[in-house]
Amino acid sequence: MVLKELINECRKNNRKAQKEIYDRFSGNLFASCLKYAPNYEEAQDILQDSFIVIFSKIGQFKDDGSFEGWCRRIAVNTALQRYRKKRVFNLVNEDQIKEVEEEVEEIDDIDLNSLLNMVQQLPDRYRMVFSMYVLDGYSHKEISIILAIS
Repeated sequence: MVLKELINECRKNNRKAQKEIYDRFSGNLFASCLKYAPNYEEAQDILQDSFIVIFSKIGQFKDDGSFEGWCRRIAVNTALQRYRKKRVFNLVNEDQIKEVEEEVEEIDDIDLNSLLNMVQQLPDRYRMVFSMYVLDGYSHKEISIILAIS
């Protein structure tokens, strides 16, 4: 089926069309979820929650943009909402932060799984900001607005 037809069928709650949409987009959306989740299991939960939102709000999708981009935005927002609820963004007075210089070993070639593993080991708030800025291209201003931080 053509994507436009699938979207129209999903608007009618057609389960076969929903499964087809899931099969087509779950891989890429899961990769987006992994960038924000601390582990594989939480990324799966975020993906599941994202598809619930996608299918419940598919009537709001305007055909003038990329459906995959619309879905990715929902997945990112779903991940961010999950961590906003956990209050992972504790503000700290800058005077309390000690500067530590650490030598960093330069790595020329690193595989994607190793990089993803490193990102997932970051504390939640750092992982969110890093993923939004470096991996998804949000500006600092957009990140501060979305995460309600300075």
